[in-house]
Formats: sequence, C-alpha cells, structure tokens
Amino acid sequence: MSDKLRIKIHDYDNTAILRELIDEFLSPEDYVLLPDDGFVKDRALHINLQGSQDKDEIKREIFDRLGEITGRYPDWGILTGVRPVKLAGERMEQGYSQQQVIDEMTGSYRLTEGKARLITDTYIRQRRVFGRAPANSAGIYIGIPFCPTRCVYCSFASNQVPEEEIERYLPALYREIEYTGQRMKQYGLAAESLYFGGGTPTTLNAEQLRELLQRAWDAFGGTSLKEFTVEAGRPDTIDGEKLDVLKDAGVTRISINPQSMHQKTLDAIGRNHTPDDIRRAFREASERKFKVINADLIAGLPGETPEEFRQSLQSVLDMGANNVTVHTLAVKRASRLRDIDRDYHYKAADRVAAMLQSSRTILGSAGFVPYYLYRQKHMAGYFENTGWCRDNEDGTVTDGLYNVRIMDEHQTIIALGAGGISKRYYPENNLLIRCPNVTNYQEYIRRIDEMLERKENKLWR
Repeated sequence: MSDKLRIKIHDYDNTAILRELIDEFLSPEDYVLLPDDGFVKDRALHINLQGSQDKDEIKREIFDRLGEITGRYPDWGILTGVRPVKLAGERMEQGYSQQQVIDEMTGSYRLTEGKARLITDTYIRQRRVFGRAPANSAGIYIGIPFCPTRCVYCSFASNQVPEEEIERYLPALYREIEYTGQRMKQYGLAAESLYFGGGTPTTLNAEQLRELLQRAWDAFGGTSLKEFTVEAGRPDTIDGEKLDVLKDAGVTRISINPQSMHQKTLDAIGRNHTPDDIRRAFREASERKFKVINADLIAGLPGETPEEFRQSLQSVLDMGANNVTVHTLAVKRASRLRDIDRDYHYKAADRVAAMLQSSRTILGSAGFVPYYLYRQKHMAGYFENTGWCRDNEDGTVTDGLYNVRIMDEHQTIIALGAGGISKRYYPENNLLIRCPNVTNYQEYIRRIDEMLERKENKLWR
C-alpha cells in the first residue's frame, strides 16, 4: 500500500461515480480510496475539504489535482457518461449558442476544445437531418446472439453453436416479434427504424434469414419505417444469396465490419476470415446498391500500429463504405482481453490518440462528418466511438437513424431477443422505463412467456 496514492474524499457518499474519473488517471492498482474519518495530517490526497455536495465541483477538483500529479489531462475532462452529445443537445435546446456550449464544456467540464466542438457539431448534424423523433414512434432492435467465433475483445451476447440451436431460438423470437407488433398497433406506436444486431444476424442461413425478415416486416413494416438495418458484420457469413435476401426484404442499410484489414490483427483478435473476404463482401454488397454500407473499424487493436490503422481506414473508403464507425477498443470485464492484460486500455492510450487523429483527418478530407458519438467504460485512453457519414451523390443522407435515436433517448426503443433491453419513453415527464430480456439465449427460449409478461407489465400497462 505504501506505493499507492492514498485518496480521501470528504463528506460525499456516492464515491462510485468519482472512482470512474479517478480511474482515467490511475489504474485501480495504483491508488487506494480511504474511508472518510475526518481530516488528519497524513500523506493522503484530501478531496472536498469544503464539504460540497455538487458532484461536478468535486470532480473538477479531482481532475485538477490528479492532473497536477500525473501530468495527464484526459480529453473528455470530468465527463464519464455514455452520452456527451445528449448533454450538449440539452444545452442547445435551452437556447445556448454553439459557442456558449463549447465555452461551458471547456470550462466547467474541462473538455478540450476539440471534443467540445465534436459533440456540438454532431448534435447540430442530428438536429438538421432527423429533428425530433415523431410522436408515437419507436425504434425496433432484434438481437441474434450468435457468431462464427468470439473476438478477444467481445463482451456481448455472442454464442458459437450448431445450427440446431439457432433453430431452437427462432420460434421464441418469432413469438416476441408477433406479440410486440400486435401491442404496438393496439397502442398506436409505429416503427421508425428496424435494426437487426447481435452477435451476427447473417450467421443465419438464407432461408432462416428470409423468414425472420418477413416476419419482422409483417409486424413492423409500413410507411412510417424510414430505416431498415441488418448487421452483416462478419464477411465470412455473407454471400450473394444472403445479400439478395436482404435486398429483397427491403433492407436499406447493412454493416460490414472489418475491424482491421490486416491478417495478423484478424488472427490475433479471433476472426477466421481474410482481408480478401472483406473485399469480396464489399464488392457483392456494392453490386446490389444498398443505400448505406457501413464499416466498423477499431482503434487500438492488439499489435496494430497507427499506420496500419490508417491503411485499414483508407481501404474501407476505397471499397465504397459511405458510413464509417470508428470505435475505440474497450477492454470490458467479460472479454478475454481483460484476462490477458487488465491495464491494456492505459497502455494503448497514446497509440489510440494518434489513430483517432488520423481518422478525423482522412474522413474529413473525404467529405465525411460526425453524426453520432458515444463512450464506454474501460476504453483505451478513455476516448470515444464516433459514427461518420457522407451524403450520397443524389443528395440522400447516410446517417444511421437508429443509432442517433438510441443515443438521444427521446424515443421508445423496443428490443427483442436474448440480451435486448427495451426503454419505453414518456415525453410528458421525460421518463424512460427500462425492460431487459435475459442475456443467455437458452434461458430466453425457456422463459419466453416471462419475457412477454415483462413487456406487458413494463411497456404497456
């Protein structure tokens, strides 16, 4: 303990939220939070001797004091939440100008000007393209919790199973789809977006995919539906037949997620496909003229250099992606990478900063603008994930509607399938009611009646 920084926070009970900020400066192994037993002359770093109950005031003191000690000043200042764009948007809805919000973010919240401008620019784009969610609209998420392999960084519901298990899962999912479609019609809710995620939805074979998409369309399709997305994330799960199924079903947006275009990196993270598989998938998708082809890349993957990341980014642009999400690697507790190196997200910080800077330069030069952003715990360098879009030649936008709405939290999101978390939005008091499904797909199958009853009680009654 003698080598650890001793920190004592006075007169404030909710230290968990303060720990999140401390962890951005110091590994939990490098400090100890002492109990508040009053001020005594010791070697501890004393925080909040003034006895404030304003958490932001206390966080500012932590940020400034630890910055002096470590020489590090994280770009996101004292913000530790998932949705910084939402905070900026709330200020602008109250009548603040963009510059006033930037001044507040760089001052009271200690953000760098670059991050403050990023979130205000992102909000302005969202407001201009999509505006507010229509009354009585909803976003629909349908989860397919299966993947060919499990990536080393993955913490999602992702199971490697024989096809018989997928066949067991689908009837339960069909029940939830039919039930939800009926309830939405009864309560006057219309789907604005339909999003298939996972896992990897294209793990399903073509016939399974065709029936699932048809059932979803029967339940949620119609003139109100503005976006229909399927994550075809793994190139090794995509072929011409499945892409035809997606196109015939009316899918407007697909995601092909290379994460990297370097074979050594794909091998290191547990992918069983090649860069040539990625190129083939993009070529076949481009031939079918989907309105939006999204590509995900991850900054900070093990062993990857900033130059290799730049090469991957340029490759997906050359292949025709008109929507790109640049993720910062998050080392979650449920991932294998966490077991391999629990401090990886500290060690990769400088490398990731260089990657994110190059992504802003390359994407900006190619005509892309940021349209949504969110943060996660344990991200390398404590940075962010940013979605970038570029308008099509005909002027249509490629922004991801579902992504914007789920981060904005001013629309009901109904999530179906194992691991789905629904949130019913009540605009009259700005209230969200949360309703989770169980994550384990076998439990979901066994307890499907209970899942429907949960929705009945939480979303409709």
